[in-house]
Amino acid sequence: MAAQHAAQDAPQDTPHSPARDATAGPATDAATDPAADGGPDGARDDGVRDDGVREREVRAEQAHLDTVYRRLEEKIDEAEFLMNDASQRSQVGTPGALAERDAQVFRAGIHLNRLNSEFEDFLFGRVDLLSGKDGVRGADGAYLSVEPAENAVRPDGTADIAETLHIGRLGVLDADYSPLVIDWRAPAAAPFYRATPVEPGRVVRRRVIRSKGRRVLGVEDDLLRPEITARLDGAELAVVGDGALMASLGRARSHAMRDIVASIQAEQDMVIRAPAASVTEVEGGPGTGKTAVALHRAAYLLYQDRRRYAGGILIVSPTPLLVSYTEGVLPSLGEEGQVAIRALGSLADGAEAHGSYGGDGSYGADGSYGAEADGAARTAFDAPRVARVKGSARMVRVLRASARGALGRDGAPERLRVVVFGARVELDAEELRAIRRQVLGGTAPLNLMRPRARRFVLDALWEKSGAAARYPDDPELEQEAREGFDEDVSTEPEFQEFLDAWWPELAPRQVLAAMADERALARWAGRTLRAGEAADVARSLGRLDAAGQGPLSVHDVALLDELQVLLGTPARPRQQTEADLLAELGVQEVTTAADRNTARRERAERLAEERTDYAHVIVDEAQDLTPMQWRMVGRRGRHATWTVVGDPAQSSWPDTEEAAAARDEALGSRPRRRFELSVNYRNPAEVAELADRVLALAMPGVVPPKAVRSTGLEPRFAVAQGDLGASVRAEARRLLDEVEGTVGVVVAMERRTQAREWLAGLGDRVVPLGSLEAKGLEYDATLVVSPAEIAGGAPRDGGSGAGAAGTVGLRTLYVALTRATQRLTILSGERDAADDAGVPELLRD
Repeated sequence: MAAQHAAQDAPQDTPHSPARDATAGPATDAATDPAADGGPDGARDDGVRDDGVREREVRAEQAHLDTVYRRLEEKIDEAEFLMNDASQRSQVGTPGALAERDAQVFRAGIHLNRLNSEFEDFLFGRVDLLSGKDGVRGADGAYLSVEPAENAVRPDGTADIAETLHIGRLGVLDADYSPLVIDWRAPAAAPFYRATPVEPGRVVRRRVIRSKGRRVLGVEDDLLRPEITARLDGAELAVVGDGALMASLGRARSHAMRDIVASIQAEQDMVIRAPAASVTEVEGGPGTGKTAVALHRAAYLLYQDRRRYAGGILIVSPTPLLVSYTEGVLPSLGEEGQVAIRALGSLADGAEAHGSYGGDGSYGADGSYGAEADGAARTAFDAPRVARVKGSARMVRVLRASARGALGRDGAPERLRVVVFGARVELDAEELRAIRRQVLGGTAPLNLMRPRARRFVLDALWEKSGAAARYPDDPELEQEAREGFDEDVSTEPEFQEFLDAWWPELAPRQVLAAMADERALARWAGRTLRAGEAADVARSLGRLDAAGQGPLSVHDVALLDELQVLLGTPARPRQQTEADLLAELGVQEVTTAADRNTARRERAERLAEERTDYAHVIVDEAQDLTPMQWRMVGRRGRHATWTVVGDPAQSSWPDTEEAAAARDEALGSRPRRRFELSVNYRNPAEVAELADRVLALAMPGVVPPKAVRSTGLEPRFAVAQGDLGASVRAEARRLLDEVEGTVGVVVAMERRTQAREWLAGLGDRVVPLGSLEAKGLEYDATLVVSPAEIAGGAPRDGGSGAGAAGTVGLRTLYVALTRATQRLTILSGERDAADDAGVPELLRD
């Protein structure tokens, strides 16, 4: 599978896996497979370098999309002509003809509006189908048969693609009434969503097309029938992405390999079709396809029961890079507000983690990475020790105390004087503190306690005025006097100013900014945080100004979301709109069908932006969520069904028991179905064997997924000579020459900015990234720089002596080593203690 790097706009499939393409043979195994078209460098036997399957397929889809848009423009011109022609007929003769004219104008207007509203991001899918059992066509010109004809696949395992359907937001026919695009809601589009590896029906290849406007950015294929060799227009069916790996396995000559393909398909199909009325938990190691399976499950569930999931599906990914990958795999289903894809750092409304992981090569005094890059604002990434505190469930208590403590900051008044019944009544500092303690005895959010605080202050003033003693025998008169007292006092500007200052309406960012005061935070946290932890958190928040504005880390976003719950949002009086004023005057606004359609679209988009509770939640890389992040995600799925995918062996969170408790709280008492994906079909066995050595150190006894393919290419070991940056650049160049696709260069987090400088000018195929960014991504070749730095100096025992931090470091290194689909190079630095063969200490047998 693949993701589009956030900084890249090139019309290619992905920056980290696109060269896994196949034509007559598996491109990834070209060096060892005599049936392959090209050598390991992508060159054909005639010495001419192959342009690449990915680029050719993108160009082909672009050509089709251009044709679709030309046809759409023709249809728009036709609709405009019909509407203008009908509306200009002022003399129509009879009342019936007049009604017919108005109806024609109305229908043309609806058609024109629909064409215009569906014009952007029009195309998102394609299926290549075998011939069907019958030749019945639907209204859109596509065959309706679901199952293939008996002779669709020849005895020798070859077949012809009988029909290709492109799936989009709206059906489009060409001038000869042949389908250019099938409406995603049409019966002919059902195989795009329903076909699975175990029950593919007529589908040989399912393709996701990622486009922006009129431009195709990339394609990603699922090969649902890898055991057959299919031809399209006389040429073998090209496959891009993970589909090429499945083709490589499916076309293997041994029965054992074909059995493995069946095993992969069966595992994935069980997850995709699992009942939705519960929690579906999916575990699987690197390369088992768990993320893609979960996303296809979402598409399957939406198509099976769209009404049930009208509340929307939320997909949560840990990093923006994985969000871009997710957007490529799960296409739009043609309705706004249906699927929301969010990184953890953008899950809370009004908050966005600033940048992704990164920094200037060192931790600052505030405990965070910080850098100015290309004039952009400073990035924010918490150091591990700070992240462990901010992510801990202990922060709930700290935030609650900090929110309450922030009420009394910034010069809150310590005295209240009012004049009632001709006398002055005063509440001193101690009396006001007592009232505040009494108010805080409630359970409502702080901002919603303001009416309670106002009432308690008025009660105290009434009692201190002695007015109650004037009506010992007349409760009704006392009540009347009290109402007058409250109205007189509360409408005085001085009282309103006092209440605004004494019990202000707090925003989450204000509280977070108040927590930057080390002494105040230490006082509020009390014994909840250990010595030094409050100071670390406070210093990390020093990047915010007094109003809480400034760069946020991904962990800060979870804190803001928690504070939003603790503070609450006071109800606002509804403002009168222009429509309200017209209604009061008895004027009814006249709208057209186009206006109403536009309004519905805008409402749907606004609902998608404002939605905080979903019908189904998918959590990707779930093993990395902190307890505070689980609380944030859990609030968005209180009434949802869930799909949770992850791999404990790749977890970067040290306290797994605390995270498990938060996860259980988020998922509630819903029944759970657990699935395990056990086959690694992406990493070559040579790469997986090396990575498994680190897994044995990080998590002794854990069984890794079984790698089922081999390239014959052992990992390369090299030692940096002199300047580390020059060695990294040289090794990256070597890998660029050896693979056609992308090269991921994984470094320790503190070297990410350096890596960008080292690799500048090498092109878009090279992707520098920090070790924590690599999770979930994959590349044709990977260069892992200094395993010891990535592991954080963790000793080989990984247990006693390593501690939680050492285990996390080893798991992070395990992730870095499992990103390659073809070639892996390990470059040792000073800390790696490489032997004569260049093998670092952590990776020796």
